Amino acid sequence: MVIFVDTSALYALSCGEDSHYTEAVRTWEQLLREGHELAANNYVLVESIALFQNRFGLDKVQTFLEKLSPFLQVEWVDEEAHRAAVDHLLSAGRRGLSLVDCSAFETMRHIGVETVFTFDEHFRDEGFNVIP
Repeated sequence: MVIFVDTSALYALSCGEDSHYTEAVRTWEQLLREGHELAANNYVLVESIALFQNRFGLDKVQTFLEKLSPFLQVEWVDEEAHRAAVDHLLSAGRRGLSLVDCSAFETMRHIGVETVFTFDEHFRDEGFNVIP
């Protein structure tokens, strides 16, 4: 089964001070042990890298690129998917919802993924199965 991985999960995995760190590591290890395919789109990767660089510096970016990103199948957001994500963002009318979240929703629907590893409740609000 393919599981989409959101920025919030990648951040929790990479930041020992995050309140979800232990749960994130346990979930990540379980997903790998069970042989799930893990996917993210390029917008999630860009958001994650920018977050790591801004909060921790390039060493954390390097660690992410070496230790976590190799496990992710990257789905690339093209012009059509970008437009759909922008339309979703604007039609939702919710200030706290991000374009990256909307791009993830569109990617998940496009590739037929129903489950996401995240700590962001917006995915549950969209009807996806959320783990942990």
